[in-house]
Amino acid sequence: MATTRSAHTVWEGSLTEGSGTVTFDSSGIGQQAVSWPSRAEEANGRTSPEELIAAAHSSCFSMALSHGLTGAGTPPTKLVTSADVTFQPGTGITGIHLTVEGEVPGIDEAAFVSAAENAKANCPVSQALTGTTITLSAKLA
Repeated sequence: MATTRSAHTVWEGSLTEGSGTVTFDSSGIGQQAVSWPSRAEEANGRTSPEELIAAAHSSCFSMALSHGLTGAGTPPTKLVTSADVTFQPGTGITGIHLTVEGEVPGIDEAAFVSAAENAKANCPVSQALTGTTITLSAKLA
């Protein structure tokens, strides 16, 4: 069964002087402020499209890795994943780096790294972002 998730943004003003609010419609988890300075400079309590992509990518990757490890008979106890999305004003998103550390009984480092590489290549968010260079660091805890 297909699902659709929705969010919307209300933006007021110019790119550099304006600001907006992102509302998470599907989940109802609230609203977050967004602005050009929070994207191109310091966050200062506001989010950015890149931070939202990082959240989506780290969670999707974790789910895909958990699924792959479980399917291989070595379900993880814990996965801690971060995604760093780099934005260069004037150029755009220049790369995403995933970092994962896992607690996975019964698996060696090489098998964990291989499973992580597979998850990186095949999670739906990675697939949606194929125009971006995605790198990975993976290790067991």
